[in-house]
Amino acid sequence: MIIDGKFFNIDFNKKFGQNFIFDKNLLMAIAADAGVTKEDVVLEIGAGAGTLKAALAASAKEVIAYEIDENLRPVLEERLGSLPNVRVVFEDYMKRKEPLPPVFKVVANLPYYVTTPILMSLIEGEERPESVTVMVQKEVAERLVAAPGSAEYGAITASISLVADAEITRIVGRKNFIPPPNVDSAVVRITLRDKGYSQGEISLARTLIRAAFNMRRKTLSNALAGALGGKDRAAEIIAAAGFAPTARGETLSAEDYVKLAQRAMRN
Repeated sequence: MIIDGKFFNIDFNKKFGQNFIFDKNLLMAIAADAGVTKEDVVLEIGAGAGTLKAALAASAKEVIAYEIDENLRPVLEERLGSLPNVRVVFEDYMKRKEPLPPVFKVVANLPYYVTTPILMSLIEGEERPESVTVMVQKEVAERLVAAPGSAEYGAITASISLVADAEITRIVGRKNFIPPPNVDSAVVRITLRDKGYSQGEISLARTLIRAAFNMRRKTLSNALAGALGGKDRAAEIIAAAGFAPTARGETLSAEDYVKLAQRAMRN
């Protein structure tokens, strides 16, 4: 494969879900979507062929990239070795040994098969970024920004909304990738915010969200019975919070789940 006028022998590894982008204008646009400035330390998960990292390096103070595929070491060392503000860690991000920077942003073209666990580790972990801008499958992107009550709305939507705001910044067609995937993608920016909830409220709200969506077709009183100490107590808490016991979890917003958590903590 020719990158920046030079040939590299890249063996695409299906196991790691590798699909690379080489359009420099698109890569710079993704960096802009992330709001990266010269004051920022950026964490990239999945360095790939180094194309996104090169775009980020032009905008950021420092770029730290994790790459699981050792076969990409030659191309990354060749292409990025001269960039003083770039460091590549050849390690599975989910099994990393070193701590993350105290303040950082995440920008990544995430393999589809690890999208959810990586996103939730960033959103729910103790080392939280300022923002997470990720390229994901278009269907997943629509789920991340879905409204309560819609078909796309799910546990991950509500969980993210407890601590962040998410928006789709651009759609990226499958033909922009090499090799092209079977679906289109989208860039989502997730900006983490303090919404005024205590950690206890957030923790219990997440438990209630998981319980409700594990029994998506059940009424709230049935779905939350296990999490709230029985059906009678669940019905009492749901009514006290202002919701009908026949309501279903997929119609409630993140704020609604916090209301339930607050009521449960008082009862």
